[in-house]
Amino acid sequence: MVAVFEGSLAEINYISSRLNSMIQRIYIDTSVVGGFFDEEFKDATQLLFERLEKNEVRFVISDLLELELSLAPRYISDLLLKYSNDRFEHIELNQEVLDLADQYVKEKVVGKTSIEDCRHIALATIHKVDVLASWNFKHIVNLNRIKGYNSVNLKLGYSTIEIRTPKELVIYGD
Repeated sequence: MVAVFEGSLAEINYISSRLNSMIQRIYIDTSVVGGFFDEEFKDATQLLFERLEKNEVRFVISDLLELELSLAPRYISDLLLKYSNDRFEHIELNQEVLDLADQYVKEKVVGKTSIEDCRHIALATIHKVDVLASWNFKHIVNLNRIKGYNSVNLKLGYSTIEIRTPKELVIYGD
């Protein structure tokens, strides 16, 4: 007898990716890519990218990130091109993501002007990443906001999302 799994495409992709690799999946937003070059954030960000190089983590990147990077200076927008494509998992905006992001705004986790940040959170939530990395302290890496995002997620039947800075995702020596 063969068991049949009846799940959404996102669930099937998630299970498949976890079976193929137990490497930590880290969704990165635009602030992480920019942080690679920022004097305040570059040390921790570059250490996180070293983990990517060593195949200790996989970055989950979205078409939203790629769109935002297309508006950035070339040295920033070209950073991800320096790494092998197999180090990345590509995900896309869809109606479910847009609806969840809209719900964050409706529930006043953040204002309407932060809809793009909400879309990053929704992308990471729906694709069940291990953690979302960001340097955006105002709208993303902020305890009150994280509680708000997770409250909406739980209310709608989604998992909670782990949100950290790259500094918290670096492995430090003994």
